[in-house]
Amino acid sequence: MKKALVLACALLFVASVAFAAGKTYQVTGPVLEVNANYIVVQKGKEKWEVARDASTKVTGDLKVGSKVTIEYTMKAVSVEAKEAKKK
Repeated sequence: MKKALVLACALLFVASVAFAAGKTYQVTGPVLEVNANYIVVQKGKEKWEVARDASTKVTGDLKVGSKVTIEYTMKAVSVEAKEAKKK
């Protein structure tokens, strides 16, 4: 019984950490530009610029022309709410 309770608590902790991390998304394509602050990837006809910093984990040789898959999250930096217009 005690083991089951410990296991249940551990699973709840892992689930809460995963929820707090937010939903992740992916973009795949060739690298058009790369520097310490961002990576630009071609996805179809669109160019995607994804921010990066020193904590971004990179595996392999990241350079222009490399095909990459970037995993990213979306997070609001600020929100300005205004009252809806009255009819």
